[in-house]
Amino acid sequence: MNKITGLIAATFAAYREDGTINLDIIPSLVDKMINDGLSGVFICGTNGEGPNLTIEERMAIAEAYVKAANKRILVLVHVGHSSIAECRKLAAHAEKIGADAISSVAAFYFKPTSVSNLVNSMAQIASAAPNTPFYYYSIPTLTGVGMDMISFLELAENAIPNLAGIKYTASTLHEYQACLNYRNGKFDILFGYDEMLLPALAVGAKGAIGSTYTFAAPLYIKVMKMYEDGLNEEAAAVHMNAVNMVRELVKFPPIPAQRALMKMEGFDLGKCRLPLEPLSDKDADSFRSALEGIGFFKVVKEALQCHE
Repeated sequence: MNKITGLIAATFAAYREDGTINLDIIPSLVDKMINDGLSGVFICGTNGEGPNLTIEERMAIAEAYVKAANKRILVLVHVGHSSIAECRKLAAHAEKIGADAISSVAAFYFKPTSVSNLVNSMAQIASAAPNTPFYYYSIPTLTGVGMDMISFLELAENAIPNLAGIKYTASTLHEYQACLNYRNGKFDILFGYDEMLLPALAVGAKGAIGSTYTFAAPLYIKVMKMYEDGLNEEAAAVHMNAVNMVRELVKFPPIPAQRALMKMEGFDLGKCRLPLEPLSDKDADSFRSALEGIGFFKVVKEALQCHE
């Protein structure tokens, strides 16, 4: 697989009234992602509540996405789990169904204690799907595993033959830049902090994965186009809309708030699973008012019309 350019949406889990997973909504979600100009989807990750799902549910979701995408956009399957044996099952399954890539976080209960320990763990996961590109998913704020990513690449490039790169979800842009430039850009380092997309582009980012691309992709795609065209001040002004949206979003629990936003855009994903809890009606109304106050829905709609 070549390096990924453009945006990958980290999609959300969808549930029915009885709490079971809703696979029926996936084709319409995939169509939305394609219409919005995305390059792919990242499923069963943080926003997809991977750790809240059984591995059977995760496999069913992966199958539904691969089928719905039908090679029109990329499908990256997150296979991370606190058990490496379960990771391997998920990885082998993703390869079998034709996923475009797999990715895994570090174990988050018994945590890796060194870079070599982390690399050994990832190598064992990746080897279960030897013909599928593998991305290490670095998200220290959630896993509590924060190691030097250049050291990781130095060890992993030999230990993991199918290593494609890193899903880099951290705000340390200097390390991100160092990873991008490691061995003359040998690896695909996908940026994961949506509200810092423009600064990431400035240090060389070409691809990114994020949750807000699920509902605001046209805005970010407009930023990328303006940046490519050398319209730096204009890109910064458009990017500020994304920053303002995220500033409102983080006043609430982030995943429930984004799920509420998806509902505002016409996609009812049902209630999230405990310990996550949906926003109250009052908070959802307050959030909607705040988004309307900053003109969020209007700028996304305008950006989509420009893209079309």
